[in-house]
Amino acid sequence: MSEAFDRRLTPARPDLAASFLKGRVEASRFVEGVAMQVKEGVVDVKREPRPDAPLDTQTLYGECVTVYDEEEGWAWVQLARDGYVGWIAANTLWSRIYKPSHLVTVPRTFIYPRPSIKDPPLVGLPLGAEVEVVAARDNFLVTGEGGFVFAKHLREIAEPVDDFVAVAETLIGAPYLWGGRSSLGVDCSGLVQCALLLAGIRAPRDSDLQQVELGEGIEANAPLRRGDLVFWKGHVGVMRDPNTLLHANATHMLVASEPFDEVRARNIRAGAGDVTALKRLRICAKITEAA
Repeated sequence: MSEAFDRRLTPARPDLAASFLKGRVEASRFVEGVAMQVKEGVVDVKREPRPDAPLDTQTLYGECVTVYDEEEGWAWVQLARDGYVGWIAANTLWSRIYKPSHLVTVPRTFIYPRPSIKDPPLVGLPLGAEVEVVAARDNFLVTGEGGFVFAKHLREIAEPVDDFVAVAETLIGAPYLWGGRSSLGVDCSGLVQCALLLAGIRAPRDSDLQQVELGEGIEANAPLRRGDLVFWKGHVGVMRDPNTLLHANATHMLVASEPFDEVRARNIRAGAGDVTALKRLRICAKITEAA
């Protein structure tokens, strides 16, 4: 390659690359890519086109991707939400592109074929899934595909929540999953990314990228607030209050709330090192007032 790049965020391989990278990277051929949309609730993004390949991240219902290559039922894509690149099952995509109007605000909800909770659901939707709403009927909102979602489980994208920590708190007890982005399994940076999305902030996917791009630095001994982000090498959590950290972690193998000082001491004892950064978002003042 003629230019150093982050493989997570750059659709480039020795044999193929996105056309917008021409002149920046070396590849045998360059392609424009085709926009498609995710039609399943939660879809794994793999490092290689095979079921047992490492899970790098996930993409959710309604998210858009650009497809650059297909191979034996797998599509090599770049996610529109955070730029991540990887392989997903091609049958989880459709070519109909709609503009989402609402986000799912609860850990999990369903699309029903009719406005009745007694009907078998068509698909399960995770927190953060993007839905096109075209009408309302009884206690349900009607999707562009003619499905029905319980109205109180959706929120207009144009009306972000004030307290993203409250969103993260709804996932307490969700199992830890490396690369996960839903209540069925979530990792530390996935938890932060998903919660911030409901507050109108499109955050990077991984904790190292979040540490660089999110918020302003806080002095090491400064009092912490609800909403402050705490980073270690390869890990991130969010403060619920000045003393309590909420994070998806491999110690408990779930999203847990515990004293920040205990987490800090445990990481040092385990050889993971001390905190690498404390970051404060501009919305933290509003969160503190709301709390």
